[in-house]
Amino acid sequence: MRRRAAQVLLTALLAAAFAAQAVAALLPDIPLLLAATAASMAGEGVLYRWQRPMMSVFAKSHADITVRHVLRDLLLVAGLLRVGEQERESVYAPLIAGLLVFYGLHFAIQAVSVLVRRTRTLPVVTRNIDASALRLSTAPPALLLRRPGHRLLLFGLPATAGLAATAATDVPAAAAAGVALSLLLALLGLGELLLRLLPSRRPAGEQEVLDWFDAWLADYKPTVGLYFSGGASSAYQANMWLESLAKLDARPVVVLRERFMVQKIAATDIPVVCLPKVTTLMRLEQSTLQVLIHPSNSGKTSQVLRIPTLRHTFVNHGESDKLSSCNPYAKAYDEVWVAGPAARERYALAEVGVDDRDVVETGRPQLDAVRPYAGPPSGPFMTVLYAPTWEGWDGNPGNTSVIAAGENLVRALLADDGVRLLYKPHPLTGSVDPRAGAADQRIRELIRAANRRRTGPRPAADGELARRTAELDRLTTADFRTSADQVERMLLQSVPQKGRAKAVERATAAWEEAYWASLPEWEHQVVTDARPTLYACFNRADLLISDVSSVVSDFLASGKPYAVANTSGLSEEVFRESFPTVRAATVLTPDADGVPALLEAVRDPEKDELVEERAELKRHLLGPAEPASQVRFNAAVQALCTEAREHRARMRERLAAEIPGQRQTREQEQPSATAAQPQPSVTPSQPQPSVTPPQQA
Repeated sequence: MRRRAAQVLLTALLAAAFAAQAVAALLPDIPLLLAATAASMAGEGVLYRWQRPMMSVFAKSHADITVRHVLRDLLLVAGLLRVGEQERESVYAPLIAGLLVFYGLHFAIQAVSVLVRRTRTLPVVTRNIDASALRLSTAPPALLLRRPGHRLLLFGLPATAGLAATAATDVPAAAAAGVALSLLLALLGLGELLLRLLPSRRPAGEQEVLDWFDAWLADYKPTVGLYFSGGASSAYQANMWLESLAKLDARPVVVLRERFMVQKIAATDIPVVCLPKVTTLMRLEQSTLQVLIHPSNSGKTSQVLRIPTLRHTFVNHGESDKLSSCNPYAKAYDEVWVAGPAARERYALAEVGVDDRDVVETGRPQLDAVRPYAGPPSGPFMTVLYAPTWEGWDGNPGNTSVIAAGENLVRALLADDGVRLLYKPHPLTGSVDPRAGAADQRIRELIRAANRRRTGPRPAADGELARRTAELDRLTTADFRTSADQVERMLLQSVPQKGRAKAVERATAAWEEAYWASLPEWEHQVVTDARPTLYACFNRADLLISDVSSVVSDFLASGKPYAVANTSGLSEEVFRESFPTVRAATVLTPDADGVPALLEAVRDPEKDELVEERAELKRHLLGPAEPASQVRFNAAVQALCTEAREHRARMRERLAAEIPGQRQTREQEQPSATAAQPQPSVTPSQPQPSVTPPQQA
């Protein structure tokens, strides 16, 4: 509401300023003209600093920055002409001409900036690859390349100020100096952009980039790729597979489709290529790439599935009992890799067209980082992780517990003085249902209020966390200028230093240790940043409370107690029967009445009646403990690569067998011109023989 009021107030301010300028120019009234001009410029500053969404509203009303700036300057000139005597009008004519030239230069800069952006929009975007052969360079200032509104305001400010000074002092030299300075700034900006169009200054052209990419594929010889397409908030779905991909006995590559996603992929030494166009994507068909791993479905997935030389497997970004974990789209892949028998059964029961022979159990290699259960809490506080999922797209009330049960659960946990709560909501909470977002905010306030009521010793501030954070950021975060574009980022994100992956692993472990050591053991925490990760929270927690989601399946790797909130409206018996991941859980109702007994069972293992059920469910959901999941994952990759190679070999043999036959048929249809024997004529009643060329695989 306040934002809306601010937008209305800003619109009214600009409209009133322009109206006052017009009235002052017609009267003429110099003080009013100057005050209205100053108010108009102040409104522009507020617009660009705090109300940027309003710019599109003004543009749709045909009142964009160019129109507003021209109107402001012309009203100043009109006021000067009204104030000046008739014989002095010729003095202001050069100023008007100078303003017209300035606006012409502004439009020229904008046109040239479009050309420069096109030359710097490459058909392939990369990370962790040496692309210096493409003549990469730093980007021009963003003011010239991508911010026409800011540029016009800044470059036109001297002219506007000079005109205002002349209106106040009746000295034309001030306006002349201001217009001249604006012209100089515009000329310098135009010259900077024109230099970028010189052949020696612009990056490689499209065909040159494509040839370079083909050469890189031939030199690197990738065998396994992680294919990903999605929105900015979905990058975690790909990031969770990076470490497992890097450990394969293969030559991995990450294949993306959206340019913005290149910077969303977490720190990795794996080469990253972004291929936005389908025509560029199809170049993978002639490469050594054999298998593509898909952690999610997207509209662009169907495009890469058309490449016949590749084998495709769907690994998902998490497994749960929800219907989304057995999407019918999965039947489009050659294989579906799941964690354990439970997911295989889920696909069979769903009857979505996935053949059981195409389902491969590989475990969850990411869960190797989850530490096993080491006994009940030993300190004064039990750490409870409440990690609800989001509300989903279908409006099912059982998707998330945040709306119906979240506050009750948190109150019940905070009421126990021996509990330390870690609250980690799903990143998409509230993105579909505003009630979930509102409940999430109320839960956070409950936690903040509980912390205000608690007191206790705090660790000494020794700066260890700050040092570890700086070290980890240095290894995992690229430092770009604010004006850096994709070409400049490609230049800076070249081949990573040798051993960086190991250094990141060590730095991450050191950061996590420093992070937890920096927090009081009694203080509740709201965890929303990328660090610490969910699995790091698993390792600190003695108990998990969550919803029917992949969080539960993953937490089972620890063997620790867990509970699931039942907000579906189903009875507990039906709830357990409907969702296999709940079979070894304590089921909590929305009123959270079962929380005290749950906490008591965690503190006293003799009261924990679900130990054996958790162990059995772990095997059912995640597969056997031996061999390790990463080993099974690697074996599945190698088997599918072998299948891809065998398929290519069969296609080559078939094509080689078809070509001679095709050539012989053509020779029979087209006898040599030197043959002496006359050719028989074909009457209309005689059908002509036809030969259909064999179809190429």
